[in-house]
Amino acid sequence: MNDSIPEKIGFGTAPLGNMFRDIPDEEARATVDAAWEHGIRYFDTAPFYGAGLAEIRLGEALEDRPREDYFLSTKVGRLIKDEEDKPAEGDLFEYGRQNKVVNDYSGDAALRSIEQSLERLKTDHLDFVFVHDIAQDFHGDEWLAKFEEARTGAFRELTRLREEGVIKSWGIGVNRVEPIEIALELEEAKPDLCLMAGRYTLLDHERALQRVLPEAVKQGVGIIAGGPYNSGVLAGGSHFEYQKASPEMVEKVEKINRIAENHEITAKAAALQFTLAHPAITAAIPGGSRPERIKEDQDALNTAIPAAFWQELRDQKVISPEAPIPVRK
Repeated sequence: MNDSIPEKIGFGTAPLGNMFRDIPDEEARATVDAAWEHGIRYFDTAPFYGAGLAEIRLGEALEDRPREDYFLSTKVGRLIKDEEDKPAEGDLFEYGRQNKVVNDYSGDAALRSIEQSLERLKTDHLDFVFVHDIAQDFHGDEWLAKFEEARTGAFRELTRLREEGVIKSWGIGVNRVEPIEIALELEEAKPDLCLMAGRYTLLDHERALQRVLPEAVKQGVGIIAGGPYNSGVLAGGSHFEYQKASPEMVEKVEKINRIAENHEITAKAAALQFTLAHPAITAAIPGGSRPERIKEDQDALNTAIPAAFWQELRDQKVISPEAPIPVRK
């Protein structure tokens, strides 16, 4: 499975759902066009991103591109309704479409969600499908019940679609490691590709390093790393985990920035290359809402980082001594 995605960097479209700000349509289109022009051929989206807005924008931007030339993934677990339900002030997608979003991890809902996504994306097939956000951060103490709903519903339908060749792979897309740990232990309806956002980064990697990634390698399950910059704080932004970064987190980032500056590189380059260095990571998908961010990601990927930088991160206990580090070729 790990050979199915042609590039190490994909494009995460959460920002195109108007995450944090109201993005003009032309800017969103220009960003997708820039990704294509820089050789990106894997695009990840979800109905949740702006109540379908990101899917609509991505579909319009890719409509005239040869479908066989790129890989496309979206998610199930949420259905977008026609009735209006304005997002609350301060909501992650406050500036998205004003459509009601309903959680539903059943098999029937998964199939309906795929049908809706295909229409919004203006395509006839998907390559990968992820079951979205069956974790503590969205469902609190009810998350295990939601996981069980998905296991007996969406998981089984997606397994059937994979076996029939309708999709290439399926898995879960979450911001926590625990659901992936459980999914890797399943005896039936097992994922073969998962999206783990923000959990294998310079700022947060211990649990994934110890628990999820070794088992993924053992089972041959690919892991796509979402949010390698932890919502932007590692790339000059102010958000961590989709919220304003705490003073403690800002201090940690400033420490990384100082070390990076001493070695004449950027923290962004270090963050992206660190995430991709683990053999379990199939690809990383930074999100972007401005065209110039795409070139920044490419430059970050191609930056030559001296071994002394990684050693200093280890010496300063910024990264685990067990974490694989990039090897200069």
